[in-house]
Amino acid sequence: MQVRDLMNSSVVSIAPEESAALAARLLSRHNVGSLPVCAQDGRLRGIVTDRDIVTRCVAAEEDPAQTPVRDIMSRSCAVVSPGDDPREAARLMAAQQVRRLPVVEESRLVGMVSLGDLATSRSFDMETSKALCEISEPIRRA
Repeated sequence: MQVRDLMNSSVVSIAPEESAALAARLLSRHNVGSLPVCAQDGRLRGIVTDRDIVTRCVAAEEDPAQTPVRDIMSRSCAVVSPGDDPREAARLMAAQQVRRLPVVEESRLVGMVSLGDLATSRSFDMETSKALCEISEPIRRA
């Protein structure tokens, strides 16, 4: 089994120049916690989460309607490729403390894979449980 067998290829994304307000509406409408940020050519530029909108825009007293996604998105995000082993995706989720990963092929977004996708496959129960435990642990700071 590979990531391509588990990923969701119907991904809602947003362009970097779109507003944080539009990102929030898309997150709500599609009941997701993050949106891949893609250029017009489909190349992944980053990811924006509901938390990014709250902490980097609203809490910073910026106007979500006037704040472009590129100003609040995370630029470096972990990714997997469609041919990767799902165990690697689970390991990466645990290491990065995230619940979903963009699936990228030749720098272009082709899907998303989530911890839920791994869990519902029932083939990776141990990896999914371990990833969830590590994601849920607070990061220890020195």
